[in-house]
Amino acid sequence: MKDKNQQEDKQKYDDILHLPHHVSRSHPHMPRADRAAQFSPFAALTGYKEAIGETGRRTENRMELEEDMKIILDEKLRMLQEQAAEHPKAAITYFLPDERKEGGTYSTVHDCIKKIDPYRQVLVMQDGTEIPLADIIEIE
Repeated sequence: MKDKNQQEDKQKYDDILHLPHHVSRSHPHMPRADRAAQFSPFAALTGYKEAIGETGRRTENRMELEEDMKIILDEKLRMLQEQAAEHPKAAITYFLPDERKEGGTYSTVHDCIKKIDPYRQVLVMQDGTEIPLADIIEIE
């Protein structure tokens, strides 16, 4: 039975089976890589993978310094202000707020201090990094 159906199908298409492949005069031939791309999988949920990654990214909460730590930090800032003309080298640990989520990270910069701007309330490092004085938690 199967052979009979295959033979009937072959007879149906005998007239076109051995014709040459059609080549369009108006449309250029599509490259093989582009033809294959038609069948490649696509992301039905665009940005889903990035959103999951962003949600899973960890941030830290901002620490609140105790009063005695604030006093010590203010004293160190005052000493750095007096030595600013000499550009002393220091390690400044500060809170860096996250732009997308609540919280942030703590970062430490090891560089020479360029100046302390009391009007803008920032510490400017030699490499141009500006650190808000309110975000500093430790100076070494």
